[in-house]
Amino acid sequence: MSEKIPVTVITGFLGSGKTTLVRHLLGHAKGKRIALIINEFGDIGVDKEVLAGCGDETCREEDMIELANGCICCTVADDFIPTMKTLLGRAERPDHIVIETSGLALPQPLIRAFNWPEIKTEVTIDGVVTVVDAAALSEGRFASDEDAVDEQRKADSMLDHETPLGELFKDQLISADLIIVNKTDLVDEAGLAPVEAELRAAMRPGTGIVRAANGHVDIVALLGLGMASEDDLDGRESAHELEHGGEGHEHDDFDSFSIRLPAGNREALLKTIEETIRTHDVLRLKGFAAIEGAPARLAIQAVGPRVNAYFDRPWKDGEKRETALVVIGESPLDRDAITASLQAA
Repeated sequence: MSEKIPVTVITGFLGSGKTTLVRHLLGHAKGKRIALIINEFGDIGVDKEVLAGCGDETCREEDMIELANGCICCTVADDFIPTMKTLLGRAERPDHIVIETSGLALPQPLIRAFNWPEIKTEVTIDGVVTVVDAAALSEGRFASDEDAVDEQRKADSMLDHETPLGELFKDQLISADLIIVNKTDLVDEAGLAPVEAELRAAMRPGTGIVRAANGHVDIVALLGLGMASEDDLDGRESAHELEHGGEGHEHDDFDSFSIRLPAGNREALLKTIEETIRTHDVLRLKGFAAIEGAPARLAIQAVGPRVNAYFDRPWKDGEKRETALVVIGESPLDRDAITASLQAA
């Protein structure tokens, strides 16, 4: 039996920059052949489309596996283990496996899954990397009650552990071997100091912290950590596990749906998206847009009030030119109102 294949698990809250980090990793893999498992929340495979083609030599199309319409932490036996067995059964095995989890996934069940007999002898967790959005945290954008969080932020207390989002954020910090503080270019040093102080208070002792902008982190800091995290479970228990004795969790606190629209005007669309997010308290919106007169599709990533958009690639021959967006927020989302608002663009 050859040495175990190392696996990097990348987790993080909605819009923290996980996909951007993975894209950078694939583009700077230095010859390593990397297999990528993407766990998408929603029924449009946005993340895989963003990543496709950014590391052809290191992560080919057949090396990208997407687990859609289901949180990986809830479908370990049905989806994750069979996917890993298929990947490991290939004649040309990868040098490294990267798993990008959904922003709504609890990492703990996935970490424990590496102790399943079907895969334990062949793979090991090289490290659990949690990506956090420095700008969002400095603004208190991870919680549902923004007014209450703003008051807490003014009192130097950012984290609201009473809401589902706060508990999820804390669970992702506790699970981490390395925390990437992303989007530091959007926050000055005075704003970063309290963010990192709160992170250090919540994470496990010995967890590393690395600052990043646009997901640019030296691959040396991401791969080759050698943590074997599946053998070090103490202290990684989620709040739900501590309260309910290890029972599985539900995602009833979150809602997600997709919408497809015809081609439209870029400025009008982005303005409408920003207004819709503010009006309906949408946590996350992402997808692709068809812009009238543009030969390329527009990639859209929005978290809180910030909307980022860029043309990622030309439309393919025969590809339907339409706008496809995934909307994520706390349940229940007013789907009819949000849809009507976006259609106004």
